[in-house]
Amino acid sequence: MKMSSDAVVKAASRGDQSTRERILMLLKTGGRMHAGDLSSELGLTEMAIRRHMYALESEGSVLIVSVRQAMGRPLHAYELTAEADELFPKNYHLLALDLLDELADDPDTAVLIDRMFEGRKKKLLDRYEPRMAGKSLEQKVSELVAIQNAGGYMAEVETQTDGSYMLYEYNCPIAQVAGKYLQACTCELSLFKSLLDVPVERTECLAKGGGKCSYRIG
Repeated sequence: MKMSSDAVVKAASRGDQSTRERILMLLKTGGRMHAGDLSSELGLTEMAIRRHMYALESEGSVLIVSVRQAMGRPLHAYELTAEADELFPKNYHLLALDLLDELADDPDTAVLIDRMFEGRKKKLLDRYEPRMAGKSLEQKVSELVAIQNAGGYMAEVETQTDGSYMLYEYNCPIAQVAGKYLQACTCELSLFKSLLDVPVERTECLAKGGGKCSYRIG
């Protein structure tokens, strides 16, 4: 059966993605590599490897570097960028939970958990408060959305008919921690109140089973 042109394009796109994932894995495990090395590993021509590398470079995943030789022209080599490291599995939340559980299991150190979250809130307040200086509430809310989006919270805001705002966060980068230690949620709410300098109420919470985190502002 003959494939449609759209099906051919989609299949080619999936093939390119699979190849690029294999390239990233090879660079992760093998470090800096030349086109010839990758060509041998993947059974592709060096021209095809370079095409994939230019695509990965444009995505910010791969850095193309020139390596000087004793004689002749420099050779191009490829290595992962620091940003590409985020493409690989991470278990930060497991480490954080293990450390918090270790504190919680000992009555003498359990009280430190609240202090740690309060300390984190103070650091965030010190970091972001200057960005709120001299701004109207509307501008502050917009700045808060930008701050949260930079942190991976997938935030957006809606202006209500009464002049208040609803802030929605569709992702929680610390959901595994917040689900067990609600101090994280308490400190976020307190941080928002301090940054915006108006009443803020949480009406929905991801950590408590909600579809998103929702905040009524003003």
